[in-house]
Amino acid sequence: MQRDPSGDDKRDSNDEWAEARPAKESKDAPSKSSRDEPAGKEGDTAERKERVIHTRVPAVLEQELKRLAENIRVPVSNLIRTILEDAVEMADRAGRGVEEELHRAATTLSSKREHILKKKAQSAIAQRHPLDGVIGFQSMTLASDARCARCDSAIDAGDDAHLGVSADPTAPRVVVCDACVPRSDRGKRRG
Repeated sequence: MQRDPSGDDKRDSNDEWAEARPAKESKDAPSKSSRDEPAGKEGDTAERKERVIHTRVPAVLEQELKRLAENIRVPVSNLIRTILEDAVEMADRAGRGVEEELHRAATTLSSKREHILKKKAQSAIAQRHPLDGVIGFQSMTLASDARCARCDSAIDAGDDAHLGVSADPTAPRVVVCDACVPRSDRGKRRG
């Protein structure tokens, strides 16, 4: 770090950012009004002083900032401060907008995922073989017309059929025709 004749610290040419330090009173700095400082608390003013941040800008940008400041008749420092405040505010608004959009997308994605999982579960139930869960068959004579759960053929009232008995009492009742009842190979070999 070097010092210039006025006593100000100068940064080496390799430094990108200078540390923030209290601003010196200058003609560009806004003057403190009596409403900014409570009466009798002059020791608190050091805590509220604005900070100075140094940065490098291209010469073209410096000229444009000076030209714009001159056109609107404000000090360059006030113009830069206003531009920075507006940029931070816009970035904050954009961030909130993106955050809201992400939340909305996540909610939509979650509801669609639940819908797909529900459809998948319903599809799995629909694709289940009608005899899944049946542990045995009870012979019977039908009192009314029915359809075979396995081959979908018509079984008329009075015909012999078989009721599928399931381990799950809430499972739907299934009726199969004589031809669709599973048979053991042992019975065929003995006869």
